[in-house]
Parts: sequence; structure tokens; C-alpha cells
Amino acid sequence: MSTTLLLARHGQTVWHAENRYAGVSDVALTDVGRAQAAALGRWVAAHPVDAIWTSPLSRAVRTARPACDALGLTPYREPDLCECDFGVVEGRTLAEFAAEDPMAAEAFRADPVAHPFPGAEDPVAAAARGAAALRRIATAHPGGRVLVVAHNTLFRLVLCELLHIPLRDYRRVFPQLRNAAVTELRVTSDDSIALVSLNVPCEPGES
Repeated sequence: MSTTLLLARHGQTVWHAENRYAGVSDVALTDVGRAQAAALGRWVAAHPVDAIWTSPLSRAVRTARPACDALGLTPYREPDLCECDFGVVEGRTLAEFAAEDPMAAEAFRADPVAHPFPGAEDPVAAAARGAAALRRIATAHPGGRVLVVAHNTLFRLVLCELLHIPLRDYRRVFPQLRNAAVTELRVTSDDSIALVSLNVPCEPGES
């Protein structure tokens, strides 16, 4: 028996529009982000799921709302799906950080797991908590289809963890999960995990 997990990054936020790091900060969606959430809702209406889980951060909850409304589902909130804390880079761009501390920025680019931002969450710990959360969700819905709405960096770390890809390569292997696009995982009862699709747009013509 296998469970299908449909991972969706939340819609665009006011910080992401400027490529600023939004980790544990609770940042609002833009009009574009709200439109992306609505598109995800239409996609879920056409491809129904049995349950919807979200990060507790409002940008994820708000992105999941149209899908919940379309199917009449109440979302589950999972604290371990929260985005990574980016420490001193919260609310800033990588370019801004590099101008202040070029050596630290270069070390991050070379190996973001060995050299996370000062004050940031340990990426290894983030990958472990996120992977454990997805495994718990799959176990709670055996044979089902589940939408999981969370965050870009957390999902990329978790994909590496679950697919046995070195964590240090998460930025190279998964450059970006697009806002409100769908990535499908298949999780079997023996904990075998397959990546079925990546960054599938919710509506024709989206890129």
C-alpha cells in the first residue's frame, strides 16, 4: 500500500517578491500569492485529496485555505513543517548579507549545511524534523492522497533526506520549489519513497 503526498510551497509573500529570506517570520502573501493559492484550490478541486496538512505559519495556512474550502476539509497544522530559521538573514537578501560578510556568504554558497547563516537552525535538524513529519502524515493516511503545504528550504532539505541525496547539495539539486506548484511523493508501507513529479504547475501556461 502506498500513500501519495502532494507537497506545495506556499504562495508568494511580500519578502519573496524581493528574494528576501522568510523563515520563521510570519510574512503575508502578496496579491500574486493569493492568486497562486486560488489556483492550487482549483487544482485540488479537480484532483481531490483525503486530507490537508500545513505549516502553522500564516502564509502556508492561507495558501491551503482555497483547497480546504473546495473539498470541505479542515486542515491539520504540524509545527514540524515550519520553515527553517535563517538567523541573521531573516528579512534580508543573500546579496545584502554578502556585502556585510563576504566570507560567510561564500562559505554558505559552497556548503550551506556545514556553514549555515549565523544564528540559523541546523539544516540537519530541520531535515530530520521535516522528514519525520512527512512520515507521520503518510502513516496517518495509509493508501490516501494528502496535500502538504509548507516551505521552500524545508521541503528541499526533506526531499534530500528522504531520497538519500547529500543534504549539502539541496540548493544545487533542487534550486527552487515554485510557489503553489505540486511535487508528488509516493510513500509505501515499508518506507520506500519515490519522487513521482516535481514543480508541476497548477494551471496550464504557468511556469
